[in-house]
Amino acid sequence: MKLANISKKVHKWLMLFIGVQFVIWSVTGAYMVFFDIDYIHGDSLVVTHQNTIKPENLTFTSSALYKRFPNAKKLSVDLLIDREIYRFSNNGQKVTLDARTGELLSPINKSLASAIAKHAYTGNDDIVSTELITENPPFELSARHLPVWQINFDHFSSPSLYVSANTGEVVTKRHSFWRLFDWMFRFHIMEYGGESDVSNWLLFIISTLALIAALSGLVLTYSRVVRPFIFPQKKRKSSAKKTPRKIKLSTDKQS
Repeated sequence: MKLANISKKVHKWLMLFIGVQFVIWSVTGAYMVFFDIDYIHGDSLVVTHQNTIKPENLTFTSSALYKRFPNAKKLSVDLLIDREIYRFSNNGQKVTLDARTGELLSPINKSLASAIAKHAYTGNDDIVSTELITENPPFELSARHLPVWQINFDHFSSPSLYVSANTGEVVTKRHSFWRLFDWMFRFHIMEYGGESDVSNWLLFIISTLALIAALSGLVLTYSRVVRPFIFPQKKRKSSAKKTPRKIKLSTDKQS
């Protein structure tokens, strides 16, 4: 019983200290499990068009390209909406070129970026805003994608497609449920400093205390529920002596 009493005190004070975090873990964990991860990643926002590159449309030859850009590397042929393009790296800068005319498409202008996003977007919603981001990207966008166009659509989930200003590719997609998921994940791993790092000391300390609280709760469960059920205590017999009942004897009077 001494162990049970110790466990009771440990469990009570630990849960008083970390109980709020237990609630946060439950709520955030439920949110992350409830939503399909592919939907959270925004895979349903974009469609992959199965278009075929036509070699006869590559009228601006690769030899002409190398003559114009002698330092070109990592050359590839792709489609941009409905036209063939060249993508390559030139002196560390990503370049996009029209494969028919040799027209330099990068940096992608606003109208072309909007057309690319509209072509990739699965819905029929209108574009509400288009903004070029060259520095200080929002938390949902990696700085390695800069410069990039942010195209926002008119939908209750506030979807956004990010189109690279250099390559014209949709580099990432976001919506309100992803943004909320990101905050839920931060709260779940107790990263209150702004970086999603699962190796932070606060999470380690609280998780250790939570484990101790759980073990002490198991001890209490055993001592108060399991043990009395398996080993029920027998009722003690009363040692008090019963007092004999007095019997009144009635005698008939002789007349």
